[in-house]
Amino acid sequence: MKAQQPMKIGPDGHTEIQIRRIGFACTVLGIDVRANDTRKWQNNPHLRVSLENVTKILVYAHGLGIRMYRLSTDIATYYTDTTRPQFGNQLEESKKQLAEVGALARRLDIRLSMHPGQYTVLNSPNEVTYASAVRELQYAADVLDLMGQPPDNKVIVHVGGAYGEKDAAIRRWIERYPLLADNVRARLVIENDDTIYNVAEALYISGETGVSVVFDNLHHEVNPSPNPAGEGILSELNALELCLKTWSSDQTPKIHYSEQRTEPVQVRVKGKGVRIQTPSRGAHAEYVDPDRFAAFLAPAAHLSFDVMFEAKAKELAAVRVLDYLRSMATTI
Repeated sequence: MKAQQPMKIGPDGHTEIQIRRIGFACTVLGIDVRANDTRKWQNNPHLRVSLENVTKILVYAHGLGIRMYRLSTDIATYYTDTTRPQFGNQLEESKKQLAEVGALARRLDIRLSMHPGQYTVLNSPNEVTYASAVRELQYAADVLDLMGQPPDNKVIVHVGGAYGEKDAAIRRWIERYPLLADNVRARLVIENDDTIYNVAEALYISGETGVSVVFDNLHHEVNPSPNPAGEGILSELNALELCLKTWSSDQTPKIHYSEQRTEPVQVRVKGKGVRIQTPSRGAHAEYVDPDRFAAFLAPAAHLSFDVMFEAKAKELAAVRVLDYLRSMATTI
């Protein structure tokens, strides 16, 4: 489902928008279920155990009205670890279970995704790091394929590092993209990040390769982008629109939404105890402010996209916003 019934929301009751799919990433807080089999390698963790957990999470999320879920990249723990080859056959061993959980996600109409971590760097000049990134991306795409997920269930990745030569690093990404397997390219998307690659640079890579761009609002806030069409800084709405245009017309785009954490954080320093410090720029808040999110959606009412919340409170943050939107909505 791309969108539900058109709604009026907001304090004035006059803004027509659509409630889209809203989701969260990996960990759940409301039930005692891990996102993956967390046992150490000595205890033989396995994808089958992770899929049992995912089944419980999907049923739980559906009951809350949540329609998106990001799978943990560790659901097949140690699968890509070349030093522990005994874990390298988990996908083959779990084909039946992958298909069953994927069918459940489709029945519940929950859109899945995967987001390999910060060490999955396709544009690294280090060949070992590059080879590792290729393995991670192949694994993520294979998981979604074996789960029978539709083409807009994506594998999200950051562009990577600059390595002192950003233009060369961008060129490496562009040159390596066509070398990926067909099924990886079919699912791979990039997002603007909070420190290095802004929206304009992600759009440039998209223009050179055809890869779609996931817009991240907080990353754009802390790492704003020059306007590719002229002078000044690209507005949030224009950045969103340009990223959505990179998606195929037969797929529903997705974005990432979060807000800056403002509360002080506790950091444990070895030998010095706990230190209280200001949160880093771009750190995710616990929750999403429903009023602010509604204000973000209002000017984008003409656009169609799904929203993955990247909030520390996980599904609880999503539920808070969903409850707010429902309470403020009047069906047209």
